[in-house]
Amino acid sequence: MLSRLARPAAAAAALRRGLATTAQNNAKVAVLGASGGIGQPLSLLLKNSPLVSKLSLYDIAHTPGVAADLSHIETKASVKGFMGPEQLPECLKGCNVVVIPAGVPRKPGMTRDDLFNTNASIVATLTSACAKHCPEAMICIISNPVNSTIPITSEVFKKHGVYNPKKIFGVTTLDVVRANTFVAELKGLDPAKVSVPVIGGHAGKTIIPLISQCTPKVDFPQDQLEKLTGRIQEAGTEVVKAKAGAGSATLSMAFAGARFAFSLLNAMSGKEGVIECAFVRSEETESPYFSTPLLLGKNGIEKNLGIGKITPFEEKMVADAMAELKASIKKGEDFAKNFK
Repeated sequence: MLSRLARPAAAAAALRRGLATTAQNNAKVAVLGASGGIGQPLSLLLKNSPLVSKLSLYDIAHTPGVAADLSHIETKASVKGFMGPEQLPECLKGCNVVVIPAGVPRKPGMTRDDLFNTNASIVATLTSACAKHCPEAMICIISNPVNSTIPITSEVFKKHGVYNPKKIFGVTTLDVVRANTFVAELKGLDPAKVSVPVIGGHAGKTIIPLISQCTPKVDFPQDQLEKLTGRIQEAGTEVVKAKAGAGSATLSMAFAGARFAFSLLNAMSGKEGVIECAFVRSEETESPYFSTPLLLGKNGIEKNLGIGKITPFEEKMVADAMAELKASIKKGEDFAKNFK
């Protein structure tokens, strides 16, 4: 399915080629949570892109320093730091894309859902400001649990009367990046030339890598396939354990977040055939939100490419993910309805 159009791997390849592109490069991009473990390297990657002309950095602390540091880099994007709620409206004014990695990271023994109470409030507050001050912008949510923070974002935009489901994305790109990397390692391939769609959600068993749709085609014995799938699903925990209390995946998440932002910016500038997976409002399954490959365009989602043909093993994973997905979505929606 993905081989007929520009595959997601092309986005990663563009990143590695020094982010060169022929697209128009006059976009204003905001990073909310720019001083954090994901926010700083993400901002660095965005600063290095010719697609970005203005980089607007927001956090509750340290943003003037991060902005000053990045502003010395010899690329054309101008950088401005904003700190505290009173400066948030100015940060968002005129933004084309807003990327939100704000929130607290996981520690060993925590699930993404354990972050809910803290991060739900942060996301609701920040997206409420987006709905007021840049209602037409593309909103890219990295803050976990994504399975709940995307429904929160949607409900917040509905409350403000500016909801457009084609412009709200849960960034699941890291699951795709990991799947590409792990498959390439096992098969001795160049990861930049591997493309594995990952559907479902962005937590544990809701992460469903479609190895059967991998480009180039690969085959694994069932036991190895199950082990590989489990590693992709629990890769975040692998990093949390390795960091031993010092945080979660930040550098790889920044890479994946930048990759998604660049794909979106390229598509908004008129590049055709740009495809990325993301967790969005969906009618592809019984879950009201679901990640599938999306054809991106000038106005966000141009076409949901759906799940495509999958194996019985993958079908079972989709079925097994439904209860958890629906519960996480409802939790987010209920929170947003009661949020003042």
